[in-house]
Formats: sequence, C-alpha cells, structure tokens
Amino acid sequence: MKLSTKIATGIGAFGASALVASPAWAAAAAAAAPVPNKGDTAWMMVSTVLVLAMILPGLALFYGGLVRTKNMLSVMTQIGAAAAFAMLIWVIYGYTMAFGPDASDGLKPYISSFGKAFLAGITADSTAATFTDGVVIPEYVFVCFQMTFAAITVALVLGSVVERIKFSAVMVFALIWLTIVYFPVAHMVWAAGGLFFEMGALDFAGGTVVHINAGVSALVACIILGKRIGYPNELMAPHSLTLTMVGTGLLWVGWFGFNAGSALEANGSAGLAMINTFVATASAGLFWMLCEKVMGHKGSALGYCSGIIAGLVAVTPAAGNSGPFGAIVLGAVASIICFFAVTKIKPMLGYDDSLDAFGIHGVGGIVGAIGTGIVYAPSLGGPGGADFAIGPQLVTQVLAVGATIIWAAIGTTIAIFAAKALTGLRVSREVETDGLDIGEHGERAYNL
Repeated sequence: MKLSTKIATGIGAFGASALVASPAWAAAAAAAAPVPNKGDTAWMMVSTVLVLAMILPGLALFYGGLVRTKNMLSVMTQIGAAAAFAMLIWVIYGYTMAFGPDASDGLKPYISSFGKAFLAGITADSTAATFTDGVVIPEYVFVCFQMTFAAITVALVLGSVVERIKFSAVMVFALIWLTIVYFPVAHMVWAAGGLFFEMGALDFAGGTVVHINAGVSALVACIILGKRIGYPNELMAPHSLTLTMVGTGLLWVGWFGFNAGSALEANGSAGLAMINTFVATASAGLFWMLCEKVMGHKGSALGYCSGIIAGLVAVTPAAGNSGPFGAIVLGAVASIICFFAVTKIKPMLGYDDSLDAFGIHGVGGIVGAIGTGIVYAPSLGGPGGADFAIGPQLVTQVLAVGATIIWAAIGTTIAIFAAKALTGLRVSREVETDGLDIGEHGERAYNL
C-alpha cells in the first residue's frame, strides 16, 4: 500500500456501464459498484474544513500578526483573496490538470488531461478511491479536500513578499503560479503515472507539493521583488505576537485535517499521522526555544511559534510514513536547521523573506522530505516493509526534492515576471511608507 498517493479514480470501473447493451450486465455492474463509506466520508469532510481553518483565520492571523500595524489588513486580504481565487481555478481546470483522466504518454508524468475541466462528468454519485481496495469516498469530497491544499499553498508563498507587493500582482501571480507550478507538481507526486509517484517518492501530505514548492517559490519571489524600504536597518518587529500565537494554534489544530486527512480514511494510518502531528510539533517548538537559549537569548513566544510551524512542516511528508519516535527526532532536527536558516543564513545572504516562508517552509520541507526516507524504515519504527532499504529511498527522495526545487524556481520566475509585465510588482514608495492597508485597500486594521 503506497501511502504517498492521493489519486482519485473518478467514476470507477463501472462508469461506462450505460454504453453496454445488456440490461442484466448493467444491473450487475451497478450492484457491484463500490459505495462510499459514511465514516470515511464524514472524516474527509471534517478534514477539509480543518484545512480551510488553517487558511482563514489561521494563516491570516499568523502572518498578519507578524507584520507592522499599517499592513495587517493587506496581508489578510491577500491571503483570503488568493485562496478564494485558487478555489475557483481548481474547479475550472486545476483539478483535472492534477487528477483528471490520463494525458498523452508524453505529458502523463507531468499533468493529466482536461477531461474534467469545470468538473465535467462528476456527479453526486461519482467516487474517488482511497488506499484500501474497494473503499471509496464521494469524488466531490476529494475535489474539495485537494482544493484546500492548492489554496493554502499559494497563500504560503505570499509570506515572503508582504508589505510591498501590489494586490493586483498577487492575483496575477496566483493564477500563473498555480497553473505552471502547483498543479503539475501535485500531479507528479500524488497521481498514478506522475513522475515522482512512479519513482516511488514518499510524500504523505505535501512536503514537496506544498512546503518545498511554496518555500522555494517564496525565496525566488522575494529576491526578484526586492527588499522592503529600510530593510534590514530599520526595526520591523511584529505588531501583535498575540495574534500570531492564535494563528499558530489554529494552524496546529487545522493541520490534523491536513496530515491525518491525507490517509483518506478514518483508519490506523490516520491515527499514526495524528500522533506524529502531535509529537513532532511539540518537539520542534521546544527545540527552537532551546536553540534561542543556547545562543544566549531568552526563549521567546515568536521562537515557540516558529518552531511549531517548522515541526508541522517537517512532519507533513512523514505523517503516515514514520513512527512516533522518528517523528520526534525529525521535528527536533528540522527545528534546529530552520532556526539557523532564519537567524544566520538569511542575514548573511541578505534577502528579505519578510515572514520566513523559505526559512521555515522551504528548509523545513526539504528536511522533512529527505528525512522521510529515513524514518520510514521499520527498524526505526516506521511502516516500511521488511525489504525496505534506506539508501535507495534516500536517493529517490533527494531526486524528487531537487526536481521540485528546480521546477518551482523556474515557474515562479516566469509567474513573477509575467505579473510585473501585466500589473507592476511593487506599490509606490509613498504607499509602502504609509502602509498597504490604506494605500491598497482604503482601510485600517485598528482605528485608534
């Protein structure tokens, strides 16, 4: 059983029964068609709503609290609007690009065909397969679950470019980036016939698809966009760590839908993903604060929140592919590496990743995706079979990570320059100085 897969089979083996002349055959086929499991269906609907809560209000509050007061609403609006736009694009052509009928042989490793554009052919009776033979859920539920993944991923990218990017540029970027980066990578990792799927890459809930994709894209976008006025010489402290802490809590709660929901069933695999999402995250939050202490600083609320997110990111590809102890170690290692990426490497290189989207999501995603090839081993408590070998799996993981980095970097460069050509990227100096809340949206987060 390949837990890295999330492939929808659509109407299933009996979807063409109406074309068969024999009424008796058609009746037998209808009787044999799998019926959605109500428990699994209910769990997947709850998981989908939990992932939505990660975006609004979770990510919006987490990112919003980290920026200056004058940009609070602009960040929340960018996240909300980009996520809503992603949902519409997903229904129009994103779902079919990622999980539609097979494309021609040459394109099959990279995208599906457009046979389900506008969700053509999907009805309330259509089903999507889970990981257990004969077990299905309604395809609309699968469409919605995957839709929330697309929506949060494009929103994550924005963390690196807030406080200076135009709202119109955000929307153009979202359209192009989803089309040429997210949808193909989702297909390559999670669809049967996809490039990384056929390689045997493990990604339970989105280490490559979501976090490496978003993190690398965030780095490229912020470098092209340029630094904020005054960075790094002026103080740009978070205006409300209280809101950031609330957002962190909502992200952690919602992440159970993200990780445990990726089992696609209410079963033991979901339970494994659940406990790993608890312990890896707890480990990472504490280890970030420990790093602060070792480096001569006080353990901070911001550090705790950063560690929590680093742990959630790292355990995402390993959620159902690790034992609990492996998840604890993975969370700790990712937290330490992300800490140094944010506090040492970013200042040394001088790029302005405003909210550390690359330092946490990109770096944490890379650590988690590669580390999954280790913690999957049964000798370390993972669910791998008796014939599992760490070496070959590590090679596969590194190849998938490297290819995702290259794909995301090239696609983001195209999307950013396209947005620049169509709308311009940056707000004016005056708007950036006064704040994007007023300059872009005509509102203030706080009327004092």
